[in-house]
Amino acid sequence: MPHTAEPLELIDTPRSGNAWKVRLLCGYLDVAIRRHPMSIIDGDLNTAEFAQKSPLQQVPVLKTREGEWLAESAAILWYLAKGTSFLPEDALVQGRIVFWLIFEQTQHMVNFAQPRLQINLRKLREVNDPGMIAYRTAGHHALRIMERQLAQTSFLAGGGPTIADVALFPYTFMADEGGYELTSFPHINAWLSRMQALPGFAPIVSA
Repeated sequence: MPHTAEPLELIDTPRSGNAWKVRLLCGYLDVAIRRHPMSIIDGDLNTAEFAQKSPLQQVPVLKTREGEWLAESAAILWYLAKGTSFLPEDALVQGRIVFWLIFEQTQHMVNFAQPRLQINLRKLREVNDPGMIAYRTAGHHALRIMERQLAQTSFLAGGGPTIADVALFPYTFMADEGGYELTSFPHINAWLSRMQALPGFAPIVSA
C-alpha cells in the first residue's frame, strides 16, 4: 500500500486500546492519519451524528479512501492491511489471522480491557476485587494459548507480523494496568519487544 498523501480521518479516544490498534498499523504501514479525539466522559459518543458514523457508537472509526466511515477495529485493520505484508494473500495464513482476530475478541480483549478500565482508568475497583480476579483468571488462560504459539513462531500467524499481532498487542502490552504480571510469559514478552522494534511503531497517545 503506497503512502497516502492525504491523511485518512480517524475518530478515536486517547487511551482506547482498540483505537491504538489502528494507529499502530498506520505507523507500521506509513499511512498518514488525521485524528479526531472524542471524549467518553463528555458524551461525545452518544450523539446522533456519531451514531451515523459508528452504528455501535464505539471508537475507532475510520473514514476510508472511498469516503465511507468504517467502524470496528478488526474491520479497519483488514481494510488498511489489504495488499500489504500485514495481510498476506495466502489463504491458510489468512485463516490463521481470522482465528487470532476472533480469539482476541472472544477470549482476550474483555479480560484485559475491563480490569484496565475499572482499576486504572476509572478507579472503581481494587486489584484484588473478586470480579477483577475472575477477569484475570480467564485472561491468563488466553495468555497461555498465546505463549504456546509464540514458543513456536516469532509472530502469531507464523512468518512475519500481521494484523493478528497488531490486534493482540495493545491490551497485552497494557496488561499491568489491570493487575496482570507477565514475567512468567517469556515468549510473550519477547514478542512484545519485537513489535516495539518494528519500523513505524507508534506508542499510545495521551491526548
